Amino acid sequence: MDWLAFAREAGRGVFENIAIMAAIIFPLMLLMEMARDAQLLDRFSRKVSPVLKVFGMSGEASLPLLVGGVFGLAYGAGVIIESARSGRIAWRDLFLVNVFLSLCHSVIEDTALFIALGADPVVILGGRLVLAVVITYLVSRSGWLANMERGKLKVPVDG
Repeated sequence: MDWLAFAREAGRGVFENIAIMAAIIFPLMLLMEMARDAQLLDRFSRKVSPVLKVFGMSGEASLPLLVGGVFGLAYGAGVIIESARSGRIAWRDLFLVNVFLSLCHSVIEDTALFIALGADPVVILGGRLVLAVVITYLVSRSGWLANMERGKLKVPVDG
């Protein structure tokens, strides 16, 4: 096996993927800031806020939830990180967004893939949404999450 050719091909693939992701994430961030300045996000958050309150989440969680749910974790991560760094979203909201998105992300692309394989889209999409909603609700109401918020629950670190 020609390891140099392999390394070149792998490196080229990595850079192509990074370029594709950047071409999507940067404009998405720009659009997000423009929407925030035009107060479109505030209006969207107000409309989604009643649903998020069921989980004890603020309206600020709506955008990372929407982007991750529609575009997937790779693209949603940029929005999640930006929201966390800006301080506009609470720790609890970030945690619950990640719980939801770990179960239900990239719904358009994944559902389309499974449809192409012959799966029933209602079962695929419905199952993912129901599971994500139920698990996120249970986590949002758990004493475990409340203890983590108060710093009483420590996550063990091997080392």
